[in-house]
Amino acid sequence: MSISRAIGVITGLNECVNLFQWAGSSISCLRSRWSATQEESIHHEVLHLQSGLQRLRDTLPAMSLIDKAEWRIHEGRVAELLPNLKDAVNDADDLLDEFRWYELKMEVEGNASHSAFIDFYKTTVQGSFNKVNDIQERLNSISGQLEKMGLYGVTPGFDKSVRPDTTPFPNEKKIFGRDKDQKEVMGFLGVPQSKGRACSKRKRASSAVNASTSTTAQNQVNKSRISAIPVLPIVGMGGVGKTTLAQHICNHQQVKDYFELIIWICADDFDVKRLIKDAIQCASGKQTTVDNLASLQRALSECVSSRRFLIVVDDVWDDALKENEQRWKGFYDSLTNVVQGSMMLVTTRFPDVADRVRTMEPFPLAGLKEDVFWDFFKLCAFGSESSENDPELERIAKSIVPKLKGSPLAAKTLGRLLGMNLHTAHWNNILESELWKLKQEKTDILPALRLSYIYLPFHLKRCFSFCAVYAKDHKFEKGRLAEIWVAEGFVEPQGNTPLEYIGLQYFEDLVNRSFFQKVRGAYVIHDLLHDMAKLVSDHDCFTIKNMRD
Repeated sequence: MSISRAIGVITGLNECVNLFQWAGSSISCLRSRWSATQEESIHHEVLHLQSGLQRLRDTLPAMSLIDKAEWRIHEGRVAELLPNLKDAVNDADDLLDEFRWYELKMEVEGNASHSAFIDFYKTTVQGSFNKVNDIQERLNSISGQLEKMGLYGVTPGFDKSVRPDTTPFPNEKKIFGRDKDQKEVMGFLGVPQSKGRACSKRKRASSAVNASTSTTAQNQVNKSRISAIPVLPIVGMGGVGKTTLAQHICNHQQVKDYFELIIWICADDFDVKRLIKDAIQCASGKQTTVDNLASLQRALSECVSSRRFLIVVDDVWDDALKENEQRWKGFYDSLTNVVQGSMMLVTTRFPDVADRVRTMEPFPLAGLKEDVFWDFFKLCAFGSESSENDPELERIAKSIVPKLKGSPLAAKTLGRLLGMNLHTAHWNNILESELWKLKQEKTDILPALRLSYIYLPFHLKRCFSFCAVYAKDHKFEKGRLAEIWVAEGFVEPQGNTPLEYIGLQYFEDLVNRSFFQKVRGAYVIHDLLHDMAKLVSDHDCFTIKNMRD
């Protein structure tokens, strides 16, 4: 029984009071089997059981603690307690399900089923052991420990330790396999190319016009203005290199020559005032103490009013679209009546975000191509692209590379682990291990991908983590998976809307967050995201491999 059903099943517990009314009737009918003392004891136990189940119902809604604990899973003690919390909620869920089953049995069989209550009673109360009390004590104990850690009353939110700020300065001096991507993005930003201007066929929703390379034309552009700044999103899954590409673009000499001002801000939790303050400081070199939104918007507008500028908003998440997109609009509206040629570059892992903030067609960033990725991986693992590396280690490395699906961050993660020990036994252990079982730093691939999971709404977390029970490369049928989610109790009712329709919307929500990708008409989960699904559900399910008849 999955933990996700715990929240839903308790909502019907009030209706189960019929079971206890029926229990009284059952005891009356069966009193000939007991002495007066036994009957009184049974009555007492029934009342105690009813009270215990009621307390259990009142406790389980507080199990939003599971959601809050997952936000702090990187803390050792929280990571230890979370499986115990899930176990206790699972047991409570199973007991409440059993409770409802006996009630349904009573409704179907009526008075003929008096012994059913005795069966339920015997499975729940066994001598001095009471399942309800045991579960309640475990929940209270774990909840108390988590409360001492500050999880109660804390709204999950941005955490610098798992989602640090970025800067415009690249960590990597050399960028692998992105020359074409870099040139294309620069062209879309209107940056003159060294060998004449590249013509873009990319459709634009904005009316931005590229500046001429001639001095006269550039002067004319500086005098011209546009009502709103064009927005070009770079979109791709976590760890694919969006930020690195944007960093190298900002540091390209032609970009620095073309734009008079380059502003870099990290979106974090998309606090509009903070973002505008960061932009003002980047543009003027001075901090502002103003805290009124309208005043901040005017201040930013004045900072950039006379210059053609490029503003990079790195790592935008779907919280930018909250409040009916007012967060995004509050920031975007600060950049009106700007010098023509000014541009905004947004990086995001959410296709839905890219589609909602864009004024130009988003630029999709995929993994590195095989040959380039191999050179990059060799550099990460051996510290050199040389072909003079140990042949046996190179053979093992070539077997590891396909698992990484072209992800630069995955290459750096595994390369670091391999480079710690240049012995074949160590490398074979890495090859045979599941990526999600390897110890990783906060800046490695699985923590980076896990952020996407952490920021999901709780109901979508349940649905996605369930997919870990499927094999890699499984082709998902949207309707079929939605039906399974409904059957598992993952789908929360919304008025009179059929649960299947809600399940289909859950699926589309996960597609919009890149958890599913459509490949040749079928939906699949990227291998690295599948590893991450295993990571977050490793206590709830397991996979059996190499089964033989």
